[in-house]
Amino acid sequence: MKYLWIGIGGSIGAIARYWLGTLITGRLGSRFPYGTFAINISGCFIIGLMITVLDERTSLPMSLRFLLPIGFVGAYTTFSTYEMDSFQKAAQGHYGVALLNLVLSVVVGYGAVYLGVLSGRAVA
Repeated sequence: MKYLWIGIGGSIGAIARYWLGTLITGRLGSRFPYGTFAINISGCFIIGLMITVLDERTSLPMSLRFLLPIGFVGAYTTFSTYEMDSFQKAAQGHYGVALLNLVLSVVVGYGAVYLGVLSGRAVA
């Protein structure tokens, strides 16, 4: 049943991401990735809000955890999950791990995109 909730939330999150990204890019242009930036930042706020409410209101059904932060936000943006993981490590006093996650994800992620582009060009 949890996979159904994740799938429903994921479908809605993916549609919301596409809709909002298209709307923002259509209004502000594509010189800067405004749509992606807005989605990433709003996703960070949404996951912080949802995880806190779900953790502190234990009477809420577990299905909401699958539907909202895992399904919806997971498809809406994974950037928020990366930020939430880093925040939780810092909140637990693991500042080095939090900083390492932040830095490595950006640097290694950028490198992976670069390698992916090079590989795609080699194949094409």
